[in-house]
Amino acid sequence: MPIVHAFDPPERFVAGTVGEPGARTFFLQAREGARLVSVALEKQQVAALAERIDELLDEVMTETSTDAVVPAVAPIGLADEDPLELPIAEEFRAGTMTLSWDPQAERVVIEVFPVGEELVGLTDDVEVEAEAEEPSEVFVVRIDAGHARAFVKRAERVIGAGRPDCPFCGQPIDPDGHLCVRANGFKRRAE
Repeated sequence: MPIVHAFDPPERFVAGTVGEPGARTFFLQAREGARLVSVALEKQQVAALAERIDELLDEVMTETSTDAVVPAVAPIGLADEDPLELPIAEEFRAGTMTLSWDPQAERVVIEVFPVGEELVGLTDDVEVEAEAEEPSEVFVVRIDAGHARAFVKRAERVIGAGRPDCPFCGQPIDPDGHLCVRANGFKRRAE
């Protein structure tokens, strides 16, 4: 039986970071009462999750067969600007993530599995169901549409708080500049 870290709904569900820009570690964190779970993941995974949640909620808004009330933007009262809660104890590093809409409960369902425990494998370019092994752990969060929009807004802010991108090559600029390949190796400084 896998260890299931389930929150339905959590009192708090956020994306956040620890460390300085350029050396940050990203986390998803959920809290319910005294129970706190933190899962480490990559910046690109946070960006993809936020983008897909936004797209999923937009799709639910446009469906005529649903009576769900989905806000177009994050409700002001749900904004969460606080840092990650301490202690930050990584339960596992995120690998595969799934996202769905539960129409009966009108909630976004996010499932995060540990890296290396993918549900489907590829062999000889043919999709094959993995053995019936269950993952060792899973992080499951079920949140309403308003909290999901607030999660997206915060995730976008957290991602944007990193190093600025070079306007020429798109690579991050360190505080002491970087060697820009599009500027023939001249050092660009952050402005």
